[in-house]
Amino acid sequence: MLKQNWKKILNYVVGPVLFIVLAFSIYHKIQKQPNLPKSWEAIKEAFGAHYSLLGLMLVLMVLNWSLEARKWQLLIRPVQKVSLMTGFKAVLSGLSFSLFIPNGMGEYLGRMLYMEEGNRLKSVAVSFMGSLSQVIVTLVVGVIGLEFIMHAVPSSGLATTGLTRFWLRALSYAVIIFIGFFLLLYFKITIFVNWFEKIPFVYKHRLLIDSLKEFDRTLLLRVLLLAFIRYSVFIAQYVLMFYLFNVMMPLKEAIWSVSILFLLIAIVPTIPIAELGVRGEISLKVFSLFSSNFLGIVSAAGFIWLINLIIPALVGSLFVLSLRIFKRTELKASKTN
Repeated sequence: MLKQNWKKILNYVVGPVLFIVLAFSIYHKIQKQPNLPKSWEAIKEAFGAHYSLLGLMLVLMVLNWSLEARKWQLLIRPVQKVSLMTGFKAVLSGLSFSLFIPNGMGEYLGRMLYMEEGNRLKSVAVSFMGSLSQVIVTLVVGVIGLEFIMHAVPSSGLATTGLTRFWLRALSYAVIIFIGFFLLLYFKITIFVNWFEKIPFVYKHRLLIDSLKEFDRTLLLRVLLLAFIRYSVFIAQYVLMFYLFNVMMPLKEAIWSVSILFLLIAIVPTIPIAELGVRGEISLKVFSLFSSNFLGIVSAAGFIWLINLIIPALVGSLFVLSLRIFKRTELKASKTN
């Protein structure tokens, strides 16, 4: 009875406490971002005459996270069936945690909270496959973009001989090696799981990764396709923002330079809440090869960071507010016992 009462108390306390902590932290961190005042002024001025583009960006933002929710829904099915709406809540709640907990652990933690007791740790390995699919797409398209810019756009200056070309070539080869390894890991995950289960410690906890054996090639290809569509949404968002902030460059150069940006962001480890400064610096290095509108470049990066990360994270914190760590079925079972 005492245990049941504690669970009820935690159900009504944990969500609001997490919401307050997340909301305050997001607000505090936003205030410390570099170049934010100038970018915000540029954003307000640009959208003052383009409300339709703002609406389109919001639609793309919802589409972006809906695709991620669908990926997670498909992958988590061997562990537990969830609705698309539950998947949507899970990925946004995970995003709110990941703003402060690095290396994707916050994302996994937020999603775990929507799983039934006994399935939460199992969901971590499954969620890893969704992240891996997005990394594969980012690396593949990014290295294609890098090769295109180096060889097909002489004006970029990247094709000149010298130290810069050497390091870019080394980067391409390293990325290609990682792509090969990640593809092998992704499509042959059962083999890797069988290998890992030979380790005594892993064997004792094999139930946490056994669900990975349930993935067939068709499912993995569907998830990879969703990851590519989601990646295309990111590209479309940047192209729209270039148009809005008068960052003038040909469409091909815009698409492939954005793919290079995503490649570099994927390589540089960072906590998402501190990503605006990193994203702004990398954006300037990449996009200034084709445009001298530095304020427009920083403003585009700032707005996409705001609409793709901060706004969804705030929504995710609202979902956390209504979160019940212990489900009703668990409480009933506890009461029966």
